[in-house]
Parts: sequence; structure tokens; C-alpha cells
Amino acid sequence: MLDRTQRTTLAASWAAGKRTMSADSDAELARRFRAAALPLLDDVYTLARYLLRDQADAEDAVQECYLRALRHFDNYRGPAIKPWLFAILRNVCNAEFARRAAQPAPAGSSEEQDLVDAAPLWQEPQPSPEAELLRDQDSETIRRLVAELPAQFREAIVLRDINDLSYRDIADVVGVPVGTVMSRLARARSMLRAAWNDEEAR
Repeated sequence: MLDRTQRTTLAASWAAGKRTMSADSDAELARRFRAAALPLLDDVYTLARYLLRDQADAEDAVQECYLRALRHFDNYRGPAIKPWLFAILRNVCNAEFARRAAQPAPAGSSEEQDLVDAAPLWQEPQPSPEAELLRDQDSETIRRLVAELPAQFREAIVLRDINDLSYRDIADVVGVPVGTVMSRLARARSMLRAAWNDEEAR
């Protein structure tokens, strides 16, 4: 979860883009965007953190996501803004993956430890059994186990069990059929249970 300084910095960065807009209608558009999008800042950051597994990259991705969303908010017509923001964020993260692929990874990276050190991020109003496990068990271990899942399974479980998106919304964000989403979630939960059982056995 973002601390107060991070939240202020990210909010200020996209607000700077707002100031470049013309006065009346654009100011109203920016006000509506702020009211709709800012309450989701922690959720967007959570997804970015799990996708990129690096705090600084996640903050940059969230900033870019909000700037893009603000630029295109006048064309937004959907009923739920959360999946739309996640789709933009996913595009930003995919661009970051492409950039990373062109560069060698630095030795001794502490990305996994940074993720483990993050504050607890689990939130779901009507939890599934897996979400209950995430909430009730050692959150540090669970965050590490989720972070170790392969990317497509990690993404699916973060979108569903952390951000509580519907299967249809996840399918729209990821760009795959609903059946594929359900399959990935079942596999991700199975892998997470197996990894947890291994931890318990130790």
C-alpha cells in the first residue's frame, strides 16, 4: 500500500498534467477523473507492484497509467473505471517488460525482498476460501509465495483475490477468454496451496 508521501507524489504528478488543460470544461473533466480514479490509487499500485516486482518501477508505472488515463478520460464511457485503469496499467507494465528484456538484469537484485517488505495489501469484501487463507495466514509468506508464481498466474490471482475483479473484467483487462481466466485462477490457487503446504511442512 502507498504511504502518504508516495500517494502525494503520484497524485501531484498526474495533477501537473491537469494544469496544462484549458480552464472550464477540462477542469470539470479533471475533477471527475480525480473523484473516480484517486480512490483506486492503492489498488493500481498493488497490481503494479506485483506485476513489476520493484517499488520504483511500480511507482513510475502508476504515474504513467494515471497520466494516460487522464489524457483519455474524455473518451471513457465504461461503467466501471477500475478494469479500465488496470488495462492501461497492464499496457504500461508490458512496455516496461519489453524495456527490461532489452537490458541485462542487475546482479544481486533485491526486488523480491522489497516486495516482501511491503505493507499488507490484501483486501476483498466477500472473500473466497483462498482470500481467507491470504488474510488469516502469515501475510509476509503469502506475499512471497504469490510473488514467486509465474507471471500469468500471479496476475490472475492479484486481479481476482486482491482486487476483487469479476472474471469478465479480468478477461477484458488481460485480453483472454473468460474460460482462460478461470483456468489460470484455478491453477494459480492450486500452486499457491501447494507452495503453502510446502512451507507448513518445513
